[in-house]
Amino acid sequence: MVSAAEQLVQNLNFSAFGKAEELKKRIWFTLGALLIYRLGTYIPLPGIDPVQLKQLIEQQQTGILGMFNMFSGGAVGRMAIFALNIMPYISASIIIQLMTTVSPHLEQLKKEGEQGRKQINQYTRYGTVVLAALQAYGIAVGLEGGGGVVIETGWFFRFTTVITLVGGTVFLMWLGEQITARGVGNGISLIIFAGIVAELPTALAGTMELGRTGALATPIIIGLFMMAVVVIAFIVFMERAQRRLLIQYPKRQMGNRMFQGDSSHLPLKLNTAGVIPPIFASSLLLLPITVANFSQGGPDWLTNVTALLGPGQPLYLVIYVSMIVFFAFFYTAIVFNPDDTAENLKKYGGFIPGIRPGARTAEYIDFVLTRITVVGAGYLALVCILPEILRGQLAVPFYFGGTSLLIVVSVTMDTVAQVQSHLLAHQYEGLIKKSKLRGARRR
Repeated sequence: MVSAAEQLVQNLNFSAFGKAEELKKRIWFTLGALLIYRLGTYIPLPGIDPVQLKQLIEQQQTGILGMFNMFSGGAVGRMAIFALNIMPYISASIIIQLMTTVSPHLEQLKKEGEQGRKQINQYTRYGTVVLAALQAYGIAVGLEGGGGVVIETGWFFRFTTVITLVGGTVFLMWLGEQITARGVGNGISLIIFAGIVAELPTALAGTMELGRTGALATPIIIGLFMMAVVVIAFIVFMERAQRRLLIQYPKRQMGNRMFQGDSSHLPLKLNTAGVIPPIFASSLLLLPITVANFSQGGPDWLTNVTALLGPGQPLYLVIYVSMIVFFAFFYTAIVFNPDDTAENLKKYGGFIPGIRPGARTAEYIDFVLTRITVVGAGYLALVCILPEILRGQLAVPFYFGGTSLLIVVSVTMDTVAQVQSHLLAHQYEGLIKKSKLRGARRR
């Protein structure tokens, strides 16, 4: 006899999608929200000379500013109201999550459930406004020193720039939350995803232009596209990789009946942190360098630091890889607590064969999780430094590999999983209604 779950999987097809009205509403809402985001990346800041800005961006496009422009969907290149994108929110999230490990108040809020999470989210929003204001002021000052980019310098320009950029970031933060609540989920990730995908045709056209002018040989271009396919397959494989721990449950007696012991698996993802480590690392690297790239008359030490932190430079690669590894372990420790998992297993009578329940189980889970996180962090670092090596050696666009492909593939997989879960829920509700109707007819 086919179970209800098996029947759901068998019936999961495109016809089910046509009947899922709630899911279609969520998809249309998500698409509409992303369209609004894309329109905002074309609304420029007031008081900017577009000709001078274009020249400045072209001079800095090959630097770390190009990475910032990628995450913002081209908004930096146009100096639009969404130029800061969602990066201040990500930076604020990093700071708040770091503080939860040292602040008793935040740690207590984290344990209070939904109400505590709401309060932590509120602190994150406040931090987003503060960081966005600081970055916006730095960009305003940097633009004033950009050689004629600002039509009329002064405090009025700085004030309007700060208000506009902070407002744009706060709006994107709100928009991401709405996509998560009323759309298909993963709002913040989808905003970054939309920016990368929107700039992808420009990168492909740039690569073709390099081939047409002879800057890149045709075999190299073909090899780049083949390598992109291999990297995508590698990312999919690693993101789906798991280490499953066998969990045994003892025999139980309920009344006069004896139930046989059951077994299941505790899945531990190879990359528990997902795309968060490279996004966090990129966000922190962008903070001190953004203004330095805009400013053309800074002190010598700032110029030297900017040169050392240029893409492909050894110092930049070392810091970038170190941050990715650190945040891979840090974020894994936040989202997965071996002590809580071991306690829950003990509460329901589950145990790992050969491991004593309780503290020993927590130590074993932590040991296994640490080993697989080493592999996961290495995979993230390898994928993310790949474009830096390519850009340094072949001067190819940033989009072939690295953080961009990692975000695109991971967010696509998560979004597909969200859509499938909505379809399963819709079909499950349909089966329940059918069973109720059949029962009513029999009566």
